Amino acid sequence: MSGHNRWSKLKRYKAVMGVSKGKLYTKLIKELTVSARLGGGSPESNARLRVAILAAREANMPNDNIQRAIKKGTGELEGESYEEIVYEGYGPGGVAVLVECLTDNRNRTASDMRSMFSKEDGNLGAEGSVSWMFHKKGLLTVKPGPSEDEVMEKAIEAGAEDVLNHGPDGFEVRTAPADLHAVAASLEQAGLKLGEQKWTYLPQNTVRIEGDNAKKMLKLMELLEDNDDVQHVHANFEMDESLMDSLSA
Repeated sequence: MSGHNRWSKLKRYKAVMGVSKGKLYTKLIKELTVSARLGGGSPESNARLRVAILAAREANMPNDNIQRAIKKGTGELEGESYEEIVYEGYGPGGVAVLVECLTDNRNRTASDMRSMFSKEDGNLGAEGSVSWMFHKKGLLTVKPGPSEDEVMEKAIEAGAEDVLNHGPDGFEVRTAPADLHAVAASLEQAGLKLGEQKWTYLPQNTVRIEGDNAKKMLKLMELLEDNDDVQHVHANFEMDESLMDSLSA
């Protein structure tokens, strides 16, 4: 398992334990609002909103909160106007990092990004400096229960590109970005129970880090994830699971 995949598991665990539930809700509300503003308030005709609603429900967000965020996006309720920005840079040890943000103050967010990268021996890059190292993909999870052969057969029939077995955590199904919802619908019709569904950026290759670089990289991830303007962080690092567990404890 790549370091960043392991990091995602730890992040979800912290959210379940309530450590960052408030910040998670803030980020989800922003995404719901922007999705509704850009594509309308109907999840049937707005794929991005459909993903945002699924993420909010997966995080156990109350339906009233979800509906308020959508109404702010459609203009039925007053709300902030957010701008989408993707920052690119390098972390310690030459790790490539993509940071997806939603902000109401571009100058503040840019200043925060520079400060956080610099603090952990990283640096921001120009647009396009690291994005070429990643592929955008659709990603969904299948909850534990079925066999690997069963998930693989049904996923391939549905048009998926790849299936990864994560043992007791279930399966990860990867798709072309445009195929995410069609694959998810097909797998649900086939009787599989799904977890999260999202679009993500997967690295084409990885950088292995250890020692001080590993410690600084995890600190940079924590700083970025903790920032209210940051929606998603993608990175191409690898490290030993035991090392990540000890550094993240």
